[in-house]
Amino acid sequence: MASIARKNLFEDIPRFLVAQAGIMFAVSLVTIQVGILKGFTRSTALLIDQSTADLWVASKDMVHLELTSPIAAEKVVQAQQVSGVERAEALMIRSSIWRSDSGLITPVRIFGFDPNSRLFAGWDVSQGKLNAVKQPFKVVVDRSSLKNLGQTQIGEQGKIGTLPAQIVGLSQDTQSIVSSLFIFTSLENANAYATAGLNTSVNCTRKTQGNLVCTNNFDNAPLDGKPASLTPPRSLSISDPISYVLIRAKPGQDLQQLKQRLEAALPDTRAYTQAELAEQTQVYWSERTGVGFILSLGATVGFVVGMVIVGQILYSSVADHLREFGTLKAMGASNWVIYSVILEQAMWMAVLGYIPSMAFCLGLGAWTQTAKGIMILITPATAGGVLILTVVMCVGSALFAVQKVTRVDPAIVFKA
Repeated sequence: MASIARKNLFEDIPRFLVAQAGIMFAVSLVTIQVGILKGFTRSTALLIDQSTADLWVASKDMVHLELTSPIAAEKVVQAQQVSGVERAEALMIRSSIWRSDSGLITPVRIFGFDPNSRLFAGWDVSQGKLNAVKQPFKVVVDRSSLKNLGQTQIGEQGKIGTLPAQIVGLSQDTQSIVSSLFIFTSLENANAYATAGLNTSVNCTRKTQGNLVCTNNFDNAPLDGKPASLTPPRSLSISDPISYVLIRAKPGQDLQQLKQRLEAALPDTRAYTQAELAEQTQVYWSERTGVGFILSLGATVGFVVGMVIVGQILYSSVADHLREFGTLKAMGASNWVIYSVILEQAMWMAVLGYIPSMAFCLGLGAWTQTAKGIMILITPATAGGVLILTVVMCVGSALFAVQKVTRVDPAIVFKA
């Protein structure tokens, strides 16, 4: 019976290719939509997953990683004094605008941290050195963000607010799909950038020969395009606002108990383990926004389209071979024998459509990650799940075609 299934499948090559193209489209659509959903969800917590902090202390109003109320830097000192804390350091997250020399304006998210510690910056730096951000107005950006910032390589410079920002390093796999472009720098630089646009009132004085010279109040920079000396960023004071206190626990500490001690010592805060903060951030983006629903809807549409295409092809194939099936029935073949031919044909279509589709999706995912920084995450579990879904899609479609065979009259063989 296996030869009959293959003969029916490959008898009409053009029809077979059209059918496989439809299955490939459906499988690719489902895989890409699921991969984007998983990649999108994972990318929102990349920085959390890559950090080495045991606990993250945030305002009690924290919603997700990038949406939280500020807390005073004084809490870093207070946290360091809590029993069981080996190291506490600040993390500052601020929003601003990047201006390239070509005039390109891009919203950015600035992460200020201690470059002497990898408590936050657990990610890889593919070019340059992370410690270089200790210098005034030096930053690290994700490799995939260069083009969007109007830059081509490290060493180039733009502006954040009114202050210069020179790229001294490129990070790898740190950019979230849903966020503004990430800028990584020292706490001192981040604090300067955060306030750079707050005081931009202009003072103008008339010089000799009636010339008017204007400067802004923040950095005394001339507004005529000529460079001016910049005051180096100052160190943080205990009253400066930060976003998180990152905690490294002493060896052997129970993190749940340490969380309770930290929350008791730091009023109006909550402490999260790495897994808890990552989960809260991912749940927010996947459930409290419409992104998760839209991507899931796309996967569902792909599944339905695939069922329709395969069902139509199999039904047409059965209709074209009714006389052959009638002959089998006249020879005494049971319905199950005939069903097995159709089901095997559906299985062949599933496998032959799945393999090239998965190869295409893996290649597309590698390209989007490298060129665009967009993660299409296809794990072994995802690939296995899509294979099962493809088989269910094809076999389910075959059940519709089987209905026509059940009504076949063996006498059809003797009709003209």
